[in-house]
Amino acid sequence: MEYMPVRQSDSQPIATIVCCQCAKPIEPNAANMCVACLREQIDISEGIPKQGTLYFCRNCERYLQPPATWTKASLESRELLSVCLKKIKGLNKVRLIDAGFVWTEPHSKRIKVKLTIQQEVMNGAVLQQTFVVEFTVCGQMCDDCHRVEAKDYWRACVQVRQKTSHKKTLFYLEQLILKHRAHASASSIKQVHEGLDFYYQHQQEAKKMVEFLQAVVPSRCNNAKELISHDQRSNIYNYKYTSLVEIVPICKDNIVCLAPKLAQQLGNLGQFCVVTRVTQIVQLIDPSTCATAELRAEVFWRSPFKSLCGPRQLTPFIVMQVELITDRKHCPGLAAESQRHQLADVWVVRESEFGKNEEQLHCRSHLGHLLNPFDYVLGFDMRNANINDANFDNVKTDKIPDVILVKKMYGDSGKRASKRKWTLKHLEGEVEGTDDGSETHARDYNDFLEDLEEDPAYRQNVNIYKGKDSLPVEREDTDDEEYPRVSLAEMLEDLHIAEDATGGEGAEMIE
Repeated sequence: MEYMPVRQSDSQPIATIVCCQCAKPIEPNAANMCVACLREQIDISEGIPKQGTLYFCRNCERYLQPPATWTKASLESRELLSVCLKKIKGLNKVRLIDAGFVWTEPHSKRIKVKLTIQQEVMNGAVLQQTFVVEFTVCGQMCDDCHRVEAKDYWRACVQVRQKTSHKKTLFYLEQLILKHRAHASASSIKQVHEGLDFYYQHQQEAKKMVEFLQAVVPSRCNNAKELISHDQRSNIYNYKYTSLVEIVPICKDNIVCLAPKLAQQLGNLGQFCVVTRVTQIVQLIDPSTCATAELRAEVFWRSPFKSLCGPRQLTPFIVMQVELITDRKHCPGLAAESQRHQLADVWVVRESEFGKNEEQLHCRSHLGHLLNPFDYVLGFDMRNANINDANFDNVKTDKIPDVILVKKMYGDSGKRASKRKWTLKHLEGEVEGTDDGSETHARDYNDFLEDLEEDPAYRQNVNIYKGKDSLPVEREDTDDEEYPRVSLAEMLEDLHIAEDATGGEGAEMIE
């Protein structure tokens, strides 16, 4: 406790008086008393409690801000200081000058706040005092977590589904959700066989999730509601809302057969196309002309089609000869021509027949800029395929190619995975009826990682993190340059939280 000093000019001498209580020489003040005597008579912090209680929810890590608001706040943060000050009664009767935290052990369940206040006392004297208020942190589950802990409680559910054998689009969608933190308000997440389920406590949060999904992937949404209870006196209805978001059932590297009318609408494309990318729209390319088109979700659902084959049905071929085609006069269509691909005549042999029969198959391909003799390429053998598709049945036999090439193979997949120095994050949720631990799921996920390495534009919307064993730039391996890889400049630092020697939590930056 101290007096607020009275400013005087340096040229004027400061006179002293004696305290009216103890006769001690002091500087003149309005109370004519020293600090010790004034402290015995007046305590400006008398109506302010020196102890308090904070309620903390361990599940969502939020603090209770009376009367019923739960606030997210970390230790010694501005938000936590605001919660503490609102819990202290009597601060409105004094002038608050300063407030701050006094360090305490993180696991001590104690939070100390140091306050500095001022108040005008007798005869206009201003008294300033500093003291500490200690809060005890008590655990209490908030109402939202109570509802989550209840069995199968939710108010709104968003079901994401894609009916395909390969889950490349779902893997890509997972990374977009993590990057934009679209799942932050979800009370729980469940992984099911054909997609994901997001559960929410409010219908408005589910609507935001549906809007996000429709903005990043080609999809359509169907809404439904179920009556849970009805109060006849007040005419209040309690519903559960469910939104089914269905993603188009085609993925990257699928071969599709378009209907003649749809192919004409897209710029006179050929009926056989390869899916090069699935982002907000579906990007198609005609391998016989290098003509490209963009297919939006609403156009697809007006005239839906199925894929003729997926990545699992592709057959490895060996390239025997490549002749680039520079004359594009054979492409009279209205569709735009791809600038990233090069049209070429390619002769290939099935890998299983190489050195035996060596029956060469001829095809037009959009991969002329990548293929060289004796390269391995994945394609679909149309001669020996058993295809059940209405659009394919209406195509004339002379217009069906012998083989359609989809993508180039870059060596052994296991060797590429062992040299990969980066990683991705995943959604944390319950797993129900999925094949996460199966070999098929691991192979599909590895194919998705290879697609990210081969297509720089495809990985622009994905957060890629450095692996724990990633090498610095000067020590990065230079072998096997034919492998497409992610540069270190595109990788982000991942923050790992680990326990320190004192038992608290410490942040360790992986370099």
